[in-house]
Amino acid sequence: MRELVVDVAVECSWGKLLFTGNGVDLQVCTSKNPTCCTKKMEERYQTAAKQDIQQVLQTSSATLKFLISHNAAAFQETFEMLIKLAENYTSTLFCNAYRNMAAEAATHVQEFFTDVALFVFGTDISIEEFVNRFFDTLFPVVYNHMINPGLTDVTLEYAECLQMARRDIRPFGNIPKKIIGRMGRSLLPSRNFLQALNLGIEVINTTDHLHFSKDCSRALLRMQYCPHCQGLILSKPCMGYCLNVIRGCLAYMAEVDLHWQRYIQSLEELSSAMHGTYDVEHVLLNFHSLVNDALMQARVNGPELTEQVKKVCGPPVRKSTQSPHCSFDQNKYYQGLKMFSRDSEETLASRRKEFISHLRLYRAFYGGLADQLCGNELAAADGLPCWNGEDVVKSYTHRVVGSGIKAQSGNPEVRVKGADPVINQIIDKLKHVIQLLRGKSFPKYDNWDLRQTGSGGSVDEQMSGDCDDEDGCRGSGSGEVRRVLKITDWMPDKTNLSDVKQIHQTINASILHTTGAGCTAIVDYVTFMLISLVTLFLW
Repeated sequence: MRELVVDVAVECSWGKLLFTGNGVDLQVCTSKNPTCCTKKMEERYQTAAKQDIQQVLQTSSATLKFLISHNAAAFQETFEMLIKLAENYTSTLFCNAYRNMAAEAATHVQEFFTDVALFVFGTDISIEEFVNRFFDTLFPVVYNHMINPGLTDVTLEYAECLQMARRDIRPFGNIPKKIIGRMGRSLLPSRNFLQALNLGIEVINTTDHLHFSKDCSRALLRMQYCPHCQGLILSKPCMGYCLNVIRGCLAYMAEVDLHWQRYIQSLEELSSAMHGTYDVEHVLLNFHSLVNDALMQARVNGPELTEQVKKVCGPPVRKSTQSPHCSFDQNKYYQGLKMFSRDSEETLASRRKEFISHLRLYRAFYGGLADQLCGNELAAADGLPCWNGEDVVKSYTHRVVGSGIKAQSGNPEVRVKGADPVINQIIDKLKHVIQLLRGKSFPKYDNWDLRQTGSGGSVDEQMSGDCDDEDGCRGSGSGEVRRVLKITDWMPDKTNLSDVKQIHQTINASILHTTGAGCTAIVDYVTFMLISLVTLFLW
């Protein structure tokens, strides 16, 4: 397009030397002065003017668009890593501490974390439903191998009865309910955060390709290229004139400003609130600990549970086959997820904080866009002769209007009518996502009593809203993991459950198994005791 403009400008400049005309066939670039433009040239300038302003708009928003899209991709990748790492922690729990049921539990663990990922990335599924489904399907495995073990497995029909009875018998106490509360208070804000970033990209894409009205297109032509018809190729519009034209053309876009500011403020508020029971990193990486609490509670209450099960399902009906033990697939292990390296001090919270601090600089982006374009790109500098739409003058004398649709009623350069349905749709989406970000969509999870404990020493006792998102969350007991976003290079091998909090060490290896079913053999007891003693002194 730039070549087109140069060609026309050269043609016009030479034309003025060869002939002069009155421009009677021109629709916009009419003038009392002689002109070198023809109707065809004016049409070519018209196309150039519209494409120029669109290019300027896209250039001005490029940094903002990159900021949001880059971070949206990074946060999504981080959530994927966290979910896979949490799945590995849980699979390792079974392989190291409950080896006889690990193979059967692996499928249920994998299905659970698949549901977690589907929810975080936007699928309309219920947290309460998939948490309950996990414990429903886990109960027959626990009953068969821990509560009432036998040389053979229970039949499929008996297992189905156990699943149906789980919510009434409550073998895991309040822990499933506690997990539903935690998951709701952490996964839903994370999901809304990702959706909000994607909407931000959509807003910018939409405004980058805004359709300009006929009045706006004519005003842009008059401002940018009509002086060329008089041979004034190097002249630029006066600042006031430029502001009137661009504010008129971007009047609909300026209506986004207030909602954009609220959008960024809501993102900031949600980000600040996503700690403690809202911290997805802490909740996911300590899910295995609550599962362990649930299993321990079922074991302690085994005799009582056996009697309850007999009343509902009768005595165990068994089949001759036996469940396989936990196995480790070397090929799958080395085909696992390659972790990206991060600074050891970087956490998910610090990454959000850094992103919000950069995004905050763009709060007034839409309200000040016309001023930015005229000040940086389009208008002549103060004190220099400038184009006022008719001639080169010392200064622009007409009234300069403000931004927004209401302010355009007195605009001497552009007529603005009605509203833009595309912009209205964007505004409606922003209003909706602001409601999501401000927590209007997840009040029911606030009603769960998150401090109930199903068994002694639960990790939940160590967790509260006072956990600082700057300092991280450090637990004590029940294998709680420190919240560190250096999604570590830890391998789920030779790690005893009681020392899981030692996992987040920086290791140079960069492969992490992600199948959720594989694990390694239990470390030799004597070796483990020596390692534990050394660890105890170092800790």
